[in-house]
Amino acid sequence: MEEEEVWTWRWSEAERRSVLETVKKCQEREEYPLVWAMELATCNAGPQPRPTPSPELAHLLISHLLLGAKSNQGDKGQQGSLWKFVEQAISWGLLSPLQVLSLLTPSLIPNRRSLPEHYCLYLQLLSRYALSFDQHLLASLDDASKHLITLSVDNSLHLSLSYDGLPVLDIPLAFVFFFFTIVIALLDSTMHDWGLLMPTSLRSPFQSANPVEDIDDNHDAHTPAYNLSENERRQRLLRRNNSFMALEVLSKLTQCRKATVLLRLVHLNMPEKFNGLLQRLQFLEANKFTSPNLKSASQLLMGFSANVQRVVGFEYRLNKRQLIGMFIGVGSCRPLSSLDAKLNWSSCWIVFDIYMENAMNGRQLPLTSAILVLTECINTLRVFNQASWQDTFLALWISALRLVQRGRDPLEGPIPHLESRLCVLLSIVPLVISNLLEDEVLENFSVLLCPPASVIGAANSAAAKALSFISNPKNANDGLHSGSPGDTFFNAGGNMRHLIVEACIARNLIDMSAYFWPGYVCASFVSQPDVLQVQNSPWEKFMEGAPLNGPLINLLYTTPASSLAEIEKLYHIALNGSAEERPAAAKILCGASLSSGWNIQEHVVHFVVKLLSPPIPPGHTEPRSHLIDHMPMLSAILFGASSVDTVHQLSLYGVVPEVAASLMPLCETFGSLTPTSINKSSSDNEPSIYMVFSAAFLLLLRLWKFHGPPLEQFITGGTNGGELTLEYLLLLRNSRIGSPKSADRDETNSNLNQLEFAADKPIYIDYYPKLRVWCSQNKSCLVSTLSGLCSGNPVHQVADKILSMIYSKITKCGTSTIISSSSLSGSPACTGEDTYQRPMLPAWEVLEATPFVLEAILTACAHGRLSPRDLTTGLRDLVDFLPASVAAIITFFSAEVTRGTWKPVPMNGTDWPSPAALLPLVESEMKETLAAAGVNVPFSSSGLSPVLLPLPVAALVSLTITFKLSKNLEYIHAVVGPALESCASGCPSNSRPILAALWAQKVRRWHTFIVVSCCRSVFRQNEEAVAQLLRSCFTSFLGSTPVSKSLLTKEGNVNGLLGRIIPARGACPTIAPGLFYIRSCRTIHNVEHVNDLIVGLVAEYAWESAAKWKSSDCLRLKSNQASLSLATAKAREVAALGACLVCVTGGLPLVQELYRETIPTWLLSSREEKRGEVTAVARIMEGYTMAYMLVLSRSFLSGVGANPPSWAVSRKAPIIGDHLDFLARVLDGNISLGCDPVTWKAYVSCLVGLLVSCAPAWIKEVKLETLRRLARGFLGWHESEMALSLLERGGVAAMGSVSELLNVIN
Repeated sequence: MEEEEVWTWRWSEAERRSVLETVKKCQEREEYPLVWAMELATCNAGPQPRPTPSPELAHLLISHLLLGAKSNQGDKGQQGSLWKFVEQAISWGLLSPLQVLSLLTPSLIPNRRSLPEHYCLYLQLLSRYALSFDQHLLASLDDASKHLITLSVDNSLHLSLSYDGLPVLDIPLAFVFFFFTIVIALLDSTMHDWGLLMPTSLRSPFQSANPVEDIDDNHDAHTPAYNLSENERRQRLLRRNNSFMALEVLSKLTQCRKATVLLRLVHLNMPEKFNGLLQRLQFLEANKFTSPNLKSASQLLMGFSANVQRVVGFEYRLNKRQLIGMFIGVGSCRPLSSLDAKLNWSSCWIVFDIYMENAMNGRQLPLTSAILVLTECINTLRVFNQASWQDTFLALWISALRLVQRGRDPLEGPIPHLESRLCVLLSIVPLVISNLLEDEVLENFSVLLCPPASVIGAANSAAAKALSFISNPKNANDGLHSGSPGDTFFNAGGNMRHLIVEACIARNLIDMSAYFWPGYVCASFVSQPDVLQVQNSPWEKFMEGAPLNGPLINLLYTTPASSLAEIEKLYHIALNGSAEERPAAAKILCGASLSSGWNIQEHVVHFVVKLLSPPIPPGHTEPRSHLIDHMPMLSAILFGASSVDTVHQLSLYGVVPEVAASLMPLCETFGSLTPTSINKSSSDNEPSIYMVFSAAFLLLLRLWKFHGPPLEQFITGGTNGGELTLEYLLLLRNSRIGSPKSADRDETNSNLNQLEFAADKPIYIDYYPKLRVWCSQNKSCLVSTLSGLCSGNPVHQVADKILSMIYSKITKCGTSTIISSSSLSGSPACTGEDTYQRPMLPAWEVLEATPFVLEAILTACAHGRLSPRDLTTGLRDLVDFLPASVAAIITFFSAEVTRGTWKPVPMNGTDWPSPAALLPLVESEMKETLAAAGVNVPFSSSGLSPVLLPLPVAALVSLTITFKLSKNLEYIHAVVGPALESCASGCPSNSRPILAALWAQKVRRWHTFIVVSCCRSVFRQNEEAVAQLLRSCFTSFLGSTPVSKSLLTKEGNVNGLLGRIIPARGACPTIAPGLFYIRSCRTIHNVEHVNDLIVGLVAEYAWESAAKWKSSDCLRLKSNQASLSLATAKAREVAALGACLVCVTGGLPLVQELYRETIPTWLLSSREEKRGEVTAVARIMEGYTMAYMLVLSRSFLSGVGANPPSWAVSRKAPIIGDHLDFLARVLDGNISLGCDPVTWKAYVSCLVGLLVSCAPAWIKEVKLETLRRLARGFLGWHESEMALSLLERGGVAAMGSVSELLNVIN
């Protein structure tokens, strides 16, 4: 046998025979155990004494014992004496109890029926020594002996095979598996003895598989006692007693706390194994009335079951006599039922508000669905706030309501407005919630329930629906439709609550019994059903087959659909209808159903995305693309979905990658076609090739954020934090193909045609060579100047044609001389077409040549050969010719501004437009707006100095102010606006007010929006302004810091941080500091400095939260539990705000910086206290708050569950492991601290405590050696509970380390 070969190299054959002979002699003489020990010690003595406990001795003794038991050699007295010696040898340390019991188990449990006496003695030995694990005794063994004991235990019990092939390499891990194996084996053997056959998958490997023994058992059980001999009767009784004794041993062993720790290790790290134990208990519970033995052993079973169940809920408790231990044990969020309706209770849920408001930032389009992000956020906050589902959902609703109220009368400008905010409240949030909505929870928030003016009609419609249902439930839906936001319904008392309830009913979160909630409808209307005005829905006519003519199209466009069937029919018409119906259906789909059809909005979004990739018709064999046949429909979809709010809503549903992937083939196809006419078609309703291409191309660029500054692309970029590229968008889109979530989503639309959709296959940028070439050119334009073109080059020829087109209009007016691209190549211009006619060129060729055209005309203007007015006219003519060329204009001008090679030009009103009329007002309002947010920094005013702008910026802003503010041009404004801001970032700081004044003169109603946008530029590079704004954020949310106004007496204020309402146009805007920061933080250049500022403010406000406690150096709490709860709640609010600001500022890169640089620097730096004496309690609060912020910041990005969400990337970076390794090095004494020791201990204890209680899955990412070093540090602080709790969550590899600490358990 393999095991026999293991032992031969340690003991010679002569030594083995000598030991066996000594054992036999002592056994025959029935010597006392002490004599046995002395004689065996003589045998064991040699040139080098053998270490004890001896694995060889255990192996020989147990082999001899079992051999005698099975062969019935020797009388019972001799066998009993051998058992006594084995027990004494264990107690004296000669034998390892772990090895002895492991060697006995596989022989005695299967043969317990034939060897009842030995099984009884085995149970007694097991009862005494199963939990004996003397680490100090094992420490005296050499490595070879430890290896032999481990190997003996593993081979005897087949541990490696039983526990998923995990190698058992040390005694501590073997001990954990040994104990759980014993528990399972004893339980299974007892059930087998009582005739309870477990399912095969749950049977223990030691359960007898010998059918002969089963037959003997049955024969023994059914043979009358009078037919048995006295010995047989005694054997039967002993077998019966052994079964009960085994259960007693189980109950005794598992009630010990050491056993709880061992079982909990299996529960946490091998849940499938522990679930097998729970299934056995369930099996016993199900059969307790059918088995007489189970009835007799009911008390024992109840005790054993209670011990096992206690393992699931067992938690370690820190030393509550110390303040740190009390902090970690304090509950996190008060129940909402105890709070009033002042709207300031929800500070612990501030992340909901900040995320939602950040999602409204029009300058960024999230790539991840808000549904997924909020779902993970809910799970995270429930853990940290220790809140119920009801409280969590209510907090989510209130945050969404506040979001809507802040935007009820929004600023006018190219930013997301009320539609996007209502989308979050009435569509995104209901999709997140999968539990019930309590009927009374929102009644206490009447201020938030007041509907904005634009949705009063929809709210009244929802209330009227409830009234109709109550008056006549059978015909409740007849004649009533959901209504559009602008409908003028009779005043049914509708508010936001009615819209929320309808959104929940539509998603089966609640049913129509909600209509009967007390106070839900006005009682006076219920008694007057005649008041209900029946309005026929145009969708009913549509579903009945009415043709899509002009009046019906307009009604359907302005009225949201109310069912999925209506949207599906519209989708089929858009694909397969007549030539007139297809664009009409697409237009309707992008109307009110998309913008305000909140109850079915997710379905509308799904179909809009699918229409962007129409299927290839069966049998299509023509070389021309099938997309050309769908050009009118695609045009309607593209222009219908290009509004700022619509694009933002699409991003909230996380379909940006899918939309981008759908736009690429459209750009490739229509950009490669040569138009037969330019922007003029045979019918006004027919779109041109250039217009379709431009709409698709510019929308794609908006999703790509091609014009964004490098920092913003780094923050919102790919998995490695790199630049956001089209390739990355495709990677995201391809990763979602075939995923379970995609399949589930498509199941909703199972009635759709089973056609082959191009969107269902992976696609790559190489599939679109024209687009790929343009991307490369765009990148080259940013990093280097244009190279000269040789005469006759195709791009040169195209550039000349475009220049001829541009100057044809100028020369027609007789104002300038034609200048060609020959200025670049040295050859004269040569055009073969009429200079008054626009060239017929594919769009890609125009885009490729545009940078050379721009350099030519910009150079001509700089040298006086072209006037500024003519330059602007030429640029506008180029955009009119091909709207997509605005992308090339933006790229070229932005690059030239960065290079700084062009001289500034005077904005004097003669050559260039002048901002003088509004510039002083804009600058004054900027100062007032910043001051209202707590920011007072020196402001560089233009004063009487000449107003100058770099030539490329002057040209770009002059071009943009020529665009009309019409709905048709919104797809251009959405690209130009952000690009102009980005371009201005490379100019002197006084350039932004100039641009703002120019645009404010152009669009008076955008004045407030322009001023606020201009204020954001102050924070781009001004660190002092950022510091002041951050302090304002903390002050507005937490209150002022003077001790006389203690935070302990003030509630946190979400409205103070983010504002109750965004100011409308008119008066000088007052923007809440938090809203200001969210809109500005993504453009801050030195984001690492932001981390330092936030950490400093968190420390400062943490001290203030402890200011009430004038404690001395004593660490004992001298306050009651209520004040402790309130103080820690304030500390958590400070931490939550800090974590949110870090995440919205820099995302994953900044959180990594926080873990790896900022917090270690804070710990290592000595700080001179600026606020007088800091008490020990304040230092503890500082450490607690900082630890809480650190854990929260990562949890907001990656969640706290065992399986991080698919969109989370921070879990792949070992930031938690690196940080804990740093802490371990400090505990080892390898790094010297600069902070106060009290702060250090509080930080480490609270950080590890939070990981253990809130994010245990993260601990498995940490190296085992790091965990062991941290555990040693906690043992040095007499926090053995924390050490055990940390190690037990370290995965299977750490299980042995926990068992090594069992001796510290009281």
